[in-house]
Amino acid sequence: HWAMMDTMAHPPKNDLHSTSPHAPLAKYYMDEIERRSFVASIFDRTASHYDWIDRTMSLGSGLRYRRDALRRAGFTRGMTMLDIAVGSGLMARAALDIQGGIGRVTGLDVSMGMLDKARNSVPVALVQGYAEQLPFSDGYVDFVTMGFALRHVSNLESTFVEYRRVLKPGGVLLILELTRPPHGTLKYALSRFYLQSVVPLIARLGPGRADAQVLMEYFWDTVDNAVPPETIIDALSECGFEHAIHKRKMLRMFSEYVAVKPA
Repeated sequence: HWAMMDTMAHPPKNDLHSTSPHAPLAKYYMDEIERRSFVASIFDRTASHYDWIDRTMSLGSGLRYRRDALRRAGFTRGMTMLDIAVGSGLMARAALDIQGGIGRVTGLDVSMGMLDKARNSVPVALVQGYAEQLPFSDGYVDFVTMGFALRHVSNLESTFVEYRRVLKPGGVLLILELTRPPHGTLKYALSRFYLQSVVPLIARLGPGRADAQVLMEYFWDTVDNAVPPETIIDALSECGFEHAIHKRKMLRMFSEYVAVKPA
């Protein structure tokens, strides 16, 4: 199932802040229009190689980590789910695994290349669109998920307002992300070396080559310049979510954010 979206997102409500998930990255784009174009284009060009890139980038976390994260957040059989930035379909597949292959899962992505990839790998409904302007009715699903893509939205508040809107009362939001260790620590030095140098080099040698290398360099730059977890938790609370928590997993670089829409 496909739906085309307008390229303009709803602006955040006037009484909310407008917090970018990371500082502007002039190396890749100069303004919001260029940012959106760059993100869609780089994922279109790397879609056919993305599963290989993901295994390299995420230290092999893959499907098992996503299943475990969903279970920790309370996802069970019979629940409906909207996976934002569905990519090649790893989070959607994890949800279907939990549900025994039978469930209502919808995936959304800005990249047509990624949607084509997901269509060939996971049996879910697929929609093209932006996180900041979801083409779904109020109270659409029990669960909203986003795996390693929060850094690609225009701002946190307009995104979280939409996530809250499409959740049913009592519904759960699960966001997976990477969080860099504090500057000046050994863990920061090691993670920077791995993600800024080793992974792009491996990507350059593997499928996709130049485009994969650019994606991995961009990936690290967004992680390195991202707002801290406290900012994300504050934005979730400001946008009306309850019980917003942040937990670090796997080398303390993998972050899980869970929040609940009031019943």
